[in-house]
Amino acid sequence: MEKPECHFLICSSSRVNGEPKGVCNRKSAAALIQFLETEIGDRGIENTLVTNTGCLKLCDQGPIMIIYPQGHWYKNLTEENIERILDALEQDETVADLLI
Repeated sequence: MEKPECHFLICSSSRVNGEPKGVCNRKSAAALIQFLETEIGDRGIENTLVTNTGCLKLCDQGPIMIIYPQGHWYKNLTEENIERILDALEQDETVADLLI
């Protein structure tokens, strides 16, 4: 695999033993990860990687998504917000009200 141009990291609240717990997990982070992967494919966005992470310690704002190499941290993920974030990313912009 070549280095991705864009890497999406989504908190899924998983713990070291792999057990999903926490706020992001309760707010359907796993389903949001699948939605993001599907949306990326539907839009034809290439050379990306989607990764779930352990707790990012911002539970009150979760689910959280980080996009690299841009370094954007987004809060309060929902399907609608993921669509807004991808729309902005395609225009080389951000969604200011979702940035941390």
